[in-house]
Amino acid sequence: MSSSLTRRSSAPVVADDDNRYKAVQAKLDKLGKAMDDATVELQGLRRSMQNNADHTDGVSTDISNAELDPKFVTLTDLVATALAGAAREVHKLAQSAQETVDLTYKTRRAHARLYRGLDEVRSNRREKTPRAGFFNR
Repeated sequence: MSSSLTRRSSAPVVADDDNRYKAVQAKLDKLGKAMDDATVELQGLRRSMQNNADHTDGVSTDISNAELDPKFVTLTDLVATALAGAAREVHKLAQSAQETVDLTYKTRRAHARLYRGLDEVRSNRREKTPRAGFFNR
């Protein structure tokens, strides 16, 4: 029972202090895509774990019918139950990841709605303009 999930060596989005409009948009986009990929991987993991749980349950029935020692039936049942429980928890994690994806894209749209105009004005001027929030003092 192996997993095709691979560990990433670094974070998908660098957390730095670059708060320019285009940088924030790029970070939100990259985060959304990374979380979307994680959601797909988690859904695959859940299916695999559930399949293993179902298979293990069948093995438990088979060894029970073969009249093996009842302790092996009990242990196999416990493994099947643990796998099914883990699959449920992975499903919850996948749902949380999907909620994060949705919120990330919603945040990206809200950020664009609030700051795109200011970025366009600032980007198309030769003169320096105040940073966002300068006049909110």
